Amino acid sequence: MPVLRSVLAVIAGLIVASVLMMGVEFVNGHHIYPELGHAAEGLTDPEQIRAVLATAPTGAFLVVIIGWILGSFAGGFVAAKIAKALRVAIITGVLLTLLGILNNLMLPPPSWFWISVIVFLPAAWLGGRTAVGRTA
Repeated sequence: MPVLRSVLAVIAGLIVASVLMMGVEFVNGHHIYPELGHAAEGLTDPEQIRAVLATAPTGAFLVVIIGWILGSFAGGFVAAKIAKALRVAIITGVLLTLLGILNNLMLPPPSWFWISVIVFLPAAWLGGRTAVGRTA
């Protein structure tokens, strides 16, 4: 049962993180930088998406990083709260890091943005630590 609870906790953490990240990115592309959202709307060709990303302002990428931090924190918090263990927050953070790398490989951002993949694990760990307390 503890293993099943841990697996379900990680899945819940990933869902919470993803929903929050997508929400921030929606706000980013529709309210903060609507011109960017309109330019990318309906695009499926990777080359066209790369072209749009090449013209995106730095601030738009910084909002994405903030979303990744908030999502990772919330995902780690939820996972650790459900499982009552910090390790599931760390697992959630590792998986989010791998998904962030995959995202960057599929939609190549500017070179400097690659450093952003370091935010997932510490944010998820901090969320988990907040959920279970300092003694975990």
